[in-house]
Amino acid sequence: MRPDYILTLSCPDRTGIVYRVTGLLYELGCNIQDAQQFGDEETRRFFLRVHFDLPEAADAELLRENFRSLAESFGMVWQIHDARRRARLLVLVSRQGHCLNDLLFRAHSRQLPVDIAGIVSNHEDFAALAASYGVPFHYMPVTAATKTTQEQRIASLVEDEGIDLVVLARYMQILSPELCDALAGRAINIHHSFLPSFKGAKPYHQAHQRGVKIIGATAHYVTRDLDEGPIIEQDVARVDHAMTPRELVRVGSDTESQVLARAVRRHVEHRILLNGHRTVVFR
Repeated sequence: MRPDYILTLSCPDRTGIVYRVTGLLYELGCNIQDAQQFGDEETRRFFLRVHFDLPEAADAELLRENFRSLAESFGMVWQIHDARRRARLLVLVSRQGHCLNDLLFRAHSRQLPVDIAGIVSNHEDFAALAASYGVPFHYMPVTAATKTTQEQRIASLVEDEGIDLVVLARYMQILSPELCDALAGRAINIHHSFLPSFKGAKPYHQAHQRGVKIIGATAHYVTRDLDEGPIIEQDVARVDHAMTPRELVRVGSDTESQVLARAVRRHVEHRILLNGHRTVVFR
């Protein structure tokens, strides 16, 4: 079976981009399996994702060498990824385990093309769950006095384990600006998106008291601006007056788990390209 790769790029929009890119792939004997493109009229930038295969794996480096000059002439930001490589994840969690449990199951059952290389938590609640899946569990308690040291341990773990993506699966700690910068473009957070007035503890209980009709979740990239990073995925669920706070928590937890899993999939399949403060997400 021929090795396959995924090319992603963005650049100032102009004529001839697709022609030149596909022409280069053709010259190297590539077969295009899927291609998606988008031109943003507001930013005047062009975005492209191409899934293709090569005659031989050794040709990937030749492709990269040939592509560099083309990319430079168009001012491209580009990457070529091995489509069959499973991404390595580090999951951060506190005491709400629904998203963690969902990711572990999806990874274990091969529903997600990822390997969870480790779990970091500031509590010990999910050590047994991690052990049941054979995933290393790193208990890293944190206080105001130890936050810098704790985050340095997380950063070292990311480096030592070759982590591709850090997932904040209901990790109830605010990352420092320094760690946010170090993980830029490779850290995803999940939070309740349609309860903006209900901050702090027990947001679903607050929502119940206010009689909301829609709850939801947002997955986004982590930035220095708390909960304001580029949005990847969102969804909502309808609720009504007959539902208890506990039922809202259940519905909200399910929505959060599904939204986070979709966001992780989009990222590891290299379907997301940054467009300023927004994202282009190819399906």
